[in-house]
Amino acid sequence: MSNACNVERSVLGQPWRWRRTGGVDLEHSLVDQLLLARGVAADDLDRHRAPTIRDFLPDPSEFADMDTAAARLADAVERGEIIAIFGDYDVDGATSAALLTLLLRRLGVEPMIYIPDRLMEGYGPSGTALVALRDQGATLAVTVDCGAQAFDALDAAAAAGLEVIVCDHHQCSTRHPVAAAFVNPNRLDESATGAAHGHVAAVGMAFLLGVALIRELRRRGRFVDGTAEPRVLDLLDIVALGTVADVARLKSLNRAFVTQGLKVMAGRANIGLAALADAARLSKAPTCRDLGFALGPRINAGGRVGKSDLGVRLLTATDPEEARAIAEELDHLNEERRAIEQAVTDAALLQADRHASDPVVLVTAPGWHTGVVGIVASRLKERFGRPAIVIGEDEAGQGKGSGRSIGGVDLGAAVLAAKDSGLLIAGGGHAMAAGLTVAPGGVEPLRAFLNDRLAADVERARGGQALTLDASLTPGAIHAALCDELDGAGPYGAGWPSPRVAAGPARLLKVGIVGNGHVRGIAAGDDGKSFRWIAFRSADTALGQALLSASTDGRWWLAGSVRRDEWQGGCAAEMHVEDAAPT
Repeated sequence: MSNACNVERSVLGQPWRWRRTGGVDLEHSLVDQLLLARGVAADDLDRHRAPTIRDFLPDPSEFADMDTAAARLADAVERGEIIAIFGDYDVDGATSAALLTLLLRRLGVEPMIYIPDRLMEGYGPSGTALVALRDQGATLAVTVDCGAQAFDALDAAAAAGLEVIVCDHHQCSTRHPVAAAFVNPNRLDESATGAAHGHVAAVGMAFLLGVALIRELRRRGRFVDGTAEPRVLDLLDIVALGTVADVARLKSLNRAFVTQGLKVMAGRANIGLAALADAARLSKAPTCRDLGFALGPRINAGGRVGKSDLGVRLLTATDPEEARAIAEELDHLNEERRAIEQAVTDAALLQADRHASDPVVLVTAPGWHTGVVGIVASRLKERFGRPAIVIGEDEAGQGKGSGRSIGGVDLGAAVLAAKDSGLLIAGGGHAMAAGLTVAPGGVEPLRAFLNDRLAADVERARGGQALTLDASLTPGAIHAALCDELDGAGPYGAGWPSPRVAAGPARLLKVGIVGNGHVRGIAAGDDGKSFRWIAFRSADTALGQALLSASTDGRWWLAGSVRRDEWQGGCAAEMHVEDAAPT
């Protein structure tokens, strides 16, 4: 395989490769090349250039138990039963619960909502909580983004006379929970079509359940008398937020959800989302990046360091003033979360250095706030290029943790296997993320188990590491119009990486340190064209030092993403540099 730009070893010690086999071609447009490089078949380009729900939505009936779930929900709607929605405290759980709540409201039903407290109750439904819902009059509960492994809790619910529909997406075992319906694309007995959607977030599955419910009610004649039929598509803004925030792979249906959901969000019809955008100081229509880095973290902050139900309350709010107050509280909690996260990250990094060569970087300490361990695990994964798990221990020594994985390593399955082996009190997740609870003294046996199980997968995944590029450009090609062209193959996110290009050969001029350790400069080509670039937080890294010491007479290739520099109202293009190599 030929190296991109003939770079065999960059400043960061890695080869550069073309993302698409065969490199760049002149037969296809840049947008089509980006789509092809992300796995789109040549004969399917039309559908992927502008992904729509119509083109990507599967028939909900293809999923096991979906029709049963829709029929039971329809019965509850028609009978006027009290329905409870049991969600999770993260963004995916909040958006899933909000979506079904808003849909049921439009059908004349006001459901009960229950979001467990992260610190006091932990993840997923408990028998105590479900029985309490039954005591309050609920006859049907729908668990969203949880329930796949809640065997004891659902047994208790059944004994109390509460029927439960499980709508989840987490890893499953051969055993199914006792439920009126168990909807999960990751069921081991799922159909081929259902299993192909195993990457869909819980909010996406809730959307499919909503589609199935409306279809079932339509079949029963619910809307023939002029009763307004709810438009499920109007809820795609919530679906987009949950999908991006849960780091679900943005391929096929998920990409359509986000593409169309951003259009709905731009209309600001959901007053809670509009208030949150204002609190996040977003002056333009939110982008995919805003969902992941501005709106999602604020929703999450409620469950991490505040009140677990703040997110779903915001997304279902009907009073603008209430929405504004909740959004401001979430914004404040997000600032508090950042401070806690930084303290835990600093301590975790010191400990992680001792395990940096392990297949799985696992760190633990008493007192670490369990509301931020998932974020810190992401930081460790990025720093060490390996799966990472961060565990906070309580006063009794019991640990609750969260893990994040790298491509090609199924962490959720490994955690589920550890649970089945008796090493965990609780645990589960999906390929890229997992949660767990470990008994006092159980961390070292867990470390040994995960390192042994995942060593080969991690070595294989890391062995093929290289900087992947989509195109090589002359310095004069880095301009604002290029940003618009690159956006044509978006939205980008997990599993659908942002385009990375190389620009050069160029001389590096006016190189210096700005802000909090950022290295900035100008790259000038021999044709007189130039562009601005910045390498964030790199001043004390090998990349930053190489750029700072570069001779103005030398020629360099710079690799990274091309973005609009909108600081202080500007719109010129600049490169965010990730690597560099002398020509």
